[in-house]
Amino acid sequence: MTEIFESTGQALLYGVVGLAVMAVGFIALDLVTPGKLFHVVWTDRNRGAAVLLGSQSIAVGLVIMEAIRASESEEGLGYGLLSTLLYGLAGVLVMTLVGIVIGHLTPGQMGAVALDDSSDGRPHPAAWVQAGMYLGTALMVGAALS
Repeated sequence: MTEIFESTGQALLYGVVGLAVMAVGFIALDLVTPGKLFHVVWTDRNRGAAVLLGSQSIAVGLVIMEAIRASESEEGLGYGLLSTLLYGLAGVLVMTLVGIVIGHLTPGQMGAVALDDSSDGRPHPAAWVQAGMYLGTALMVGAALS
């Protein structure tokens, strides 16, 4: 029974680390897209922004998952939590940098174009491209951690 409580406590601690990395990911995405992301998604109901935020959240979750797997060590819980935090932040940094680089290679500012919903409410195709880019980057970073 003690093992169940110990594992539950560890899961909660990893969850807190994952939440912190997700929050940093949200802030990073907010910095590279026009407007305040919270407002653009929840108030303006911008579907392109929702596609970006949703895909980035899944991508960060994938990186955190692989970071937790990679952190299994005989060094102890503290080492595992720290390495998960650092690996997760590295993943967010790589995703943000890839987004910026791709944004410079495409016509118009990628973040602005991706948030340009059409008159019928559908997200701009660039939102799906950027979403795929986040997921692809997460898979790349996750593979590097394993």
